[in-house]
Order: sequence, then C-alpha cells, then structure tokens
Amino acid sequence: MVINLLYIHNKNLSPYFNLALEEYFLTKSKDEFFIIWRNDNCIVVGKHQNTLSEINIDFVKKNDISVVRRLTGGGAVFHDKGNINFTFIKNINDVNISFQEFLEPIVEFLKSLGVEAKISGRNDIVVDEKKISGNAQTIKNGRILHHGTLLFSANLKNVSEALKVSKEKYESKGVKSVESRVTNIKSYLKNDMTVEEFMDELYRYIKNNTDIKEYILTQEDIKNIDELVRNKYSTYEWNFGNSPKFNYKNSKKFNSGIVEVYLKIEKGKIDEIKIYGDFFNVADISDIENALKGCKYEIGDIKKALKEFDFNKYFIGISLDEFCQIFETID
Repeated sequence: MVINLLYIHNKNLSPYFNLALEEYFLTKSKDEFFIIWRNDNCIVVGKHQNTLSEINIDFVKKNDISVVRRLTGGGAVFHDKGNINFTFIKNINDVNISFQEFLEPIVEFLKSLGVEAKISGRNDIVVDEKKISGNAQTIKNGRILHHGTLLFSANLKNVSEALKVSKEKYESKGVKSVESRVTNIKSYLKNDMTVEEFMDELYRYIKNNTDIKEYILTQEDIKNIDELVRNKYSTYEWNFGNSPKFNYKNSKKFNSGIVEVYLKIEKGKIDEIKIYGDFFNVADISDIENALKGCKYEIGDIKKALKEFDFNKYFIGISLDEFCQIFETID
C-alpha cells in the first residue's frame, strides 16, 4: 500500500475540471495523492482514440453529454454521478509499474463491504465476471498517474447507448452486449448505502491502511486548473482533433487492445499516418508516426524503420512483428 499520501475529495462535477486537476497535480507537484471524484454525464475517451468513431454522436447531442479526452490510454467510458472515480499519483523509479499495486487495495476495500470482487486481466475489477471497474495509467517525468472507475449506481443503459463499442471487444469475452458485461456495485452490497456514503467508506478504508492527510485546493490551484481547462480540456482540438486525410485504413485487435492505423500513401510511400486505439503506452506514439513518415510502404521497410524502438513502451504487450500485421492486410 502506498504511504504518505495527500487526499483530495474533489467535489467538482465538471469533467473538464476534473481531468485538468489530474494533469495539474501530476505535472506541477512532487507530492503523492489519492483523489476521489465524480463527473456529470460525460464520455471520457482514451488518449489515442478517434473520438468520433467511439461515440454515438446523435445520442450525445440529444442528451447534452460532455466529451473529454484523458491523459491515459485505454477505451472510452461513460460517466454519470453513479460512477465513482479514484486516482493515485505517485513518484516512481521503474516505468514497468503493474496495475495490480493499485487495484489490490480497491479489491480489498470492496471485500470489506461483502462484495466478492477480483482483478480480471490486467486492468479490470469484476464481480460475478461482470466489470465494475476499468483502469488506466500514464507516466510523466518519474511520476505515475493511475485512475479507475467504480460503477456504483450508474445508468447502464446510457453506458451502452452513448458509446460505439466494437462488437469484437465484447464478443471475444463471450457476451452479447455492453450492458451484459458490466454491473453496479450497489447490487452486491450487504448493507445499502448512497453513493456519497460509499465514497466516504472508501476514504476511511484508505485512511485506516495508509499514512494519509487531507489536502484542500488553494485558490492558486483552482486558478491554474481553470487555465488548463480553457487552454486544453475544453477545446475541440484536444477532445476531438482533426480526422486525418487518408486513403488506407486498418485495425487489429490484440490481447492488449485494439490498434487502428490511418495512412495516406503517395507514390508507394507513407505520406501521412495516424495511430488510434485503446492500447496502453508509456512513450509518445508520435515517435512511431514520425518514424514511418516517408517510409516505403513495404513490411520490410516498416520493420527496419521501427527496429530500434523499445516497442513495448509504445504498445504495451504488442510486439513489433504483431504491430506490422496491421500493414499486411490494409484495406
């Protein structure tokens, strides 16, 4: 269990503010934090995802749902006030940090409430084989941000309708829909409680097992976070970006996530490239994109252009040979 944490009970419900708050304390502080927070209705997309291909835009507009991009990889998720988010920010020496270190205290907390939760795969927590928590991480300048969701009393119908989830994602898990592979924690509690009471219980559990003290946001903190909201997290450029002009596209599902490649090929060479997906990484994907610009569109040349990269840092759990399979079957 992590120690010497500062605790922030962030009561702001703006998804733009809350994602900016995470980046602010990750990059502008050396302290370690545990943060509990919620968002109003929104979709939070992974750092490398093509937003418009992940969301049901008509449903989003009709229901006035905010869309915001986060710093971490992984897939898009729907948040409402029945979903609780938790964040750990920690100083590290090793970039190969596992999810388990951060998931275990959450699982033990749930078990203390009579919920028989367990870690599934690398980054999920499940009950009765149904997902109640998804998690993601990013590393910057010797600091890790790990955050996760806890579906407490979320509207699972909205979870399904707000997102365009690739069928291969849930069919590979032997289920027929998004709704059938997620569930709410509230249904498994021995003693009924509100979402606010559950959040208080989570804080008490962490406090009882950790050296922790509460941190209150200063006016300077709020000013800097609001500036980050204005300049980044509320902007179209960050949340949607510009769709690339491409003439070839392909995607492939790996055990570690889906990777999509958009290419503009001119005279047999890669003129433009954009990589999307719900994969995880600790190095900047633009390094891979830049290395392939101008490269001859042949597998041998692509492998040669990428052979010096520590590939696992860019696509965790995906090898160079596996990545190159995408180019072998380009549409």
